[in-house]
Amino acid sequence: MLAVRDHIDRLGDATVAVVTFSSGPLLAAYADEHRLPFTLLSDPDRRAYRAYGLERGRRLRVWGLRSGIAYAGLLRRGRRFRRPVEDTLQLGGDFVIAPDGTLAYTFWSEGPDDRPPVAELVDAVSRTRR
Repeated sequence: MLAVRDHIDRLGDATVAVVTFSSGPLLAAYADEHRLPFTLLSDPDRRAYRAYGLERGRRLRVWGLRSGIAYAGLLRRGRRFRRPVEDTLQLGGDFVIAPDGTLAYTFWSEGPDDRPPVAELVDAVSRTRR
């Protein structure tokens, strides 16, 4: 599956930022592990999460069958599972902010494996330039 970083050239002069509630060594380790070409922003108090309406998920949805299947697939591909050290119930989202500051695209995740198609994100960025 292609990630946003695989389409970074199609985003033009858009700024991509990853907001996380991790801080310090955890944030640095995450950036190194995933080789992210994006700006990383730390929000340990989760103010941005609340401002964008990102909630905590239900335990059964976050750690249910879909997640188990997703993690099993990662393990089959050689990924190692590490015990979580942060809030695994905090849900994320994807947002595109237009140059005028308005939200041009919103996606609130329903679980850890719930992400929008990259093409939708790239299209949303493109629409902000029209």
